[in-house]
Amino acid sequence: MKRRQFIRTAGATVAGIAAAPYILPSGSLFAATGNRRVGHVVFCMFAGGVRNIETVHMNDGNLLPNLITGAGGISPDILGGMTALPAAAAQSLQTFGTVFKEFRYAQGPTGHFNGHTTAITGQYTQVDLNLRERPEKPTVFELYRKHNNPATSALNAWWVSNGLGPYPSLNYSNYPGYGIGFGANMIAANSLVNADAYSVIGNTKNFTDPQLAKAAALRDFLDQQFKTLTPDSARLNTASDETRLKLFINSLYTKAFSGQFNDPLQTGPGVMNGDLYNIAFAEEVITEFKPELLVVNLQGVDVCHSNFTEYCDNIRKSDYAVRHLWDKIQATPGMANDTVLIVAPEHGRNYDPNTLIDSYGRRAFDHTGDASSREIFCLIAGPSSVVKQNQLISTNMGESIDIVPTIAWLLGFDSAIPSGLLPGSPLTAAFN
Repeated sequence: MKRRQFIRTAGATVAGIAAAPYILPSGSLFAATGNRRVGHVVFCMFAGGVRNIETVHMNDGNLLPNLITGAGGISPDILGGMTALPAAAAQSLQTFGTVFKEFRYAQGPTGHFNGHTTAITGQYTQVDLNLRERPEKPTVFELYRKHNNPATSALNAWWVSNGLGPYPSLNYSNYPGYGIGFGANMIAANSLVNADAYSVIGNTKNFTDPQLAKAAALRDFLDQQFKTLTPDSARLNTASDETRLKLFINSLYTKAFSGQFNDPLQTGPGVMNGDLYNIAFAEEVITEFKPELLVVNLQGVDVCHSNFTEYCDNIRKSDYAVRHLWDKIQATPGMANDTVLIVAPEHGRNYDPNTLIDSYGRRAFDHTGDASSREIFCLIAGPSSVVKQNQLISTNMGESIDIVPTIAWLLGFDSAIPSGLLPGSPLTAAFN
């Protein structure tokens, strides 16, 4: 199909439907408070349940050569299960920042949704969460958009999620005075653009008139949800912002349909997984919007419940992807040398294995709340004028609830946040 025809048909049938749930109202403008230390923050959730034993402790060799400085190759008994990836960068991201080697997810159930919610709200959850409900406390997106002074609108805040599932609901909370009017724009790479999606989208003959009518009704319904629930204190997107977002979504469909997402991170044939695609879409957001706040989710290592070797391989893929994201930031005018990148898992994994064994003879691991499942790391990289360079902190320091206060401190809106909403503290040991 010709590019012009694809854009026209995709725009007519899907862009209004697919884009509408991701278009959120822009926030009210407030006077900037505090001292802004940097212009942009990117928080990469190295999620899925990652053990320190395989990462910063390097028991299986350095599976994070692009993030952490360290010697040692991959354990020979699982080397055959490792994907061939481009060579690691000459200098790890540790060179450009600080690594908290003994970070902690200190409280609450060690479930993925709990860990994600803690990382995004800066508040521990003490009970298993209802996956159908939004967080009870404001997310970092809401805090940023309500208490900061963005250059334009919600185009400055983005949540790159995993699949549809529960994770897209983390872009805003049910907390009074915040909510949808201060949420982030959200995109889920694997659900938005994949082979099935763009093969159908590019061939509108598959849709009958009654189906198109139902699609239009669904679009109108979704549009209404994002208009009628807006708090009085928030402001809707301008027409130009909506148009820009829809054109952006259409451009992603076009690139996917033409094969431009077959290997967007130059990993080689057959290497791309969901985490790599999420990073690729985060880079698309950076190119188009240069957001002040961007949170990206990775989840591929969750295969550790049944396949330890694939878990290790996905750690390596995420390591490569995060470094690619850093290089993209440094190559983007307006974000280069003015961005802090924060990388942390949502929680760890058990010390003792379960009963499953992979084809390389390695036992699998769950995350049921032992001490190892609370041990994580945190890497903070950025310009030398802001972040202490090549610093490794090996003592027990920092918790999951400290990440949101750190973001607020970096972007200068920390002093405007109401007392009690953020029990953690900025990770000032990482900064000059």
